[in-house]
Amino acid sequence: MIDVTGLFYSYTHDDRYAIREVGFQVDKGEVFALLGPSGAGKSTTQGVLTGLLPLQKGTGQVAGFRLGHMNRDLFNRIGVSFEQSNVYGKLTARENLAFYRRLFDVPTRDPMELLKLAGLDQVADKRAETYSKGMKHRLTFVRSMINNPDLWFLDEPTTGLDPAIASQIKEIIRSRKEQGTTTLLTTHNMFLADQLSDKVGFIVDGRLVLVDTPRNLKLQYGERLVQVDYKEDGGLRSERLSLVDERDRQRLALLLSEREIETMHTKEATLEEIFIKVTGRGLEG
Repeated sequence: MIDVTGLFYSYTHDDRYAIREVGFQVDKGEVFALLGPSGAGKSTTQGVLTGLLPLQKGTGQVAGFRLGHMNRDLFNRIGVSFEQSNVYGKLTARENLAFYRRLFDVPTRDPMELLKLAGLDQVADKRAETYSKGMKHRLTFVRSMINNPDLWFLDEPTTGLDPAIASQIKEIIRSRKEQGTTTLLTTHNMFLADQLSDKVGFIVDGRLVLVDTPRNLKLQYGERLVQVDYKEDGGLRSERLSLVDERDRQRLALLLSEREIETMHTKEATLEEIFIKVTGRGLEG
């Protein structure tokens, strides 16, 4: 669905590039997370791929359309949810979606169905200007689904949302994946990327430095550990042991045979820890 090579983009039209030499592939039905701190080039990459920013340098295709040669047929097939909500404040939520659906030449979803999905059905007839930032964000999110897109671009879809609403958004993304939707997720939220993505790409200072599955990254860069809590001398003790170090493995076997184990669970590196190890940079927004 996405196959691009050597993307460059400069807002100043000189050699100060917001992205440089960016290239990756996203297969149909995959969730690909572009992971990096604010200003890394995530949104710029999305802008070029969706045609919101003109192609300056690079090659590739998006949903079968060559970059720089996109047309209305492509826009009928993609959905875009922006980090910064851009709804019409003077219109109600229902009116916002009713207006937006008229821009497409393909069947669209019922606005009230989408508003209910986002928990906005009770305020469907209130002007969007009265909405909180989180409510506007939810409206922007469900608006991106109105044309049942084959390819879905999500820029920080859970930013500013409380945990319960963020969980609902994640479930919607999972549901769309099960239906075959391809998703490009741009985020600095490594928990979100870890939970949803088939592949992740680490982007820093406009460069894509690494692409792999979360599992492969954890196996390659993360230390395999197990934490064991056991009873001893009337108290509870805890040890963290390596699963690859032979002495630690022998210690684990001894604890399992001679101690009363309370709990035992594996520990693995988070994507944030791996990101810092690989890039030397943090993921703070």
